[in-house]
Amino acid sequence: MSQTEVSSIHQAMPEFVAETVNNTERTFSLYVHVPFCLTRCGYCDFNTYISPDMGPGASHDSYAATAIRELEFAATTLEKSGINLKPLHSVFFGGGTPTLLPAEDLAAILDRAKELFGIRPGAEVTTEANPDSLTQQSVATLAEGGFNRISMGMQSSVSHVLQVLERTHNPDNVIAAAEWIRAAELEFSLDLIFGTPGESLADWHQSLDAVLAQRPDHVSAYGLIVEEGTKLAAQIRRGVYPNTDPDDQADKYLATEQRLSEAGYRWYEISNWAYDPHNQETHQSQHNLAYWRDQDWWGIGPGAHSHLAGVRWWNAKHPAAYASRVLADISPAIGHEIPDADARLLEKIMLGVRLAEGLEVSVLKEQDPEDAQRALTEAQSLATQGLIEAKAFEQGRIVPTLRGRLLDDAITRRLAGF
Repeated sequence: MSQTEVSSIHQAMPEFVAETVNNTERTFSLYVHVPFCLTRCGYCDFNTYISPDMGPGASHDSYAATAIRELEFAATTLEKSGINLKPLHSVFFGGGTPTLLPAEDLAAILDRAKELFGIRPGAEVTTEANPDSLTQQSVATLAEGGFNRISMGMQSSVSHVLQVLERTHNPDNVIAAAEWIRAAELEFSLDLIFGTPGESLADWHQSLDAVLAQRPDHVSAYGLIVEEGTKLAAQIRRGVYPNTDPDDQADKYLATEQRLSEAGYRWYEISNWAYDPHNQETHQSQHNLAYWRDQDWWGIGPGAHSHLAGVRWWNAKHPAAYASRVLADISPAIGHEIPDADARLLEKIMLGVRLAEGLEVSVLKEQDPEDAQRALTEAQSLATQGLIEAKAFEQGRIVPTLRGRLLDDAITRRLAGF
């Protein structure tokens, strides 16, 4: 894509974007990508970098100022495009490890975002963190700076599992960090990975024991995906570790659902549970729900993706390339797309059937009559087979059963017709 094409998406958004954003109740969120890590985990294929200094504007010391420059660019671009600035529905700092930066820097980025866009009362403001990247003082500073939620990467409490994943944190630090977060009156989430090569079912129960002992407000648990190009993929290919086993992962998912539901957690997305013993939909991640519900967001930072009313764009991946563009007042975006109707329908189906609130059956009718009838017939078959809830289907929603959650990709394929 040429520079002219890239600039055009920021200099003059398609007319339908301003009309859609301004005349609907679409929410607007902010994602801030912090690309720095102390080490690179063997399974990770995220856009992260080990070096603390990758040039002007791309170091630990200067990154906050660069991110703020892009925030200012975002506000100016939206206004020039005729798009009304909306108060932020949610803010999420991800990475990488955002808390490798001083807590004061994260608060400064958040402050500038609030000045530019405003923020809704009670909006969710989250940063990801590793247990070893937090201190009691940094947690207190985050709380004072406006953060109200921390999502901590625990992955496992079993040393040999962490070793395979090449996670370097001390499992005991999860306990200390949880105490600091609670003392600061912040919500917190723990992230887990199941199905690591060499992890037994007993190991997984040990990790679940450790999570439940901390009583987090929210739990994310993901089956390990071995991504091509990662160190772990190469180790499996060489026979250092066995490959992941889908049946093993299914057993661990079922164990997760049982243990968490018994402790008062309710699933609201296939890989996410919120503490909600009274079924009040409390503690669900509002930022992630904004993604899953096809709302709008601006992504700040190298490799960050953004979305406004069906238009998507993404920034230069390398921190040095990203920073050089921002500091030169050039759009950091290097590409954009406007998915066609078929692609957007597929995405609606794929995301909707992952949620406990489900997918509206009416979405299946957003295609030609023949395809719509095929999809509705397929949905009826899924209900008969026990993969989606029959009662919910009768009421106009497609909600996966527990068995259906294990076969989510198959549900999507069948409804989408491929």
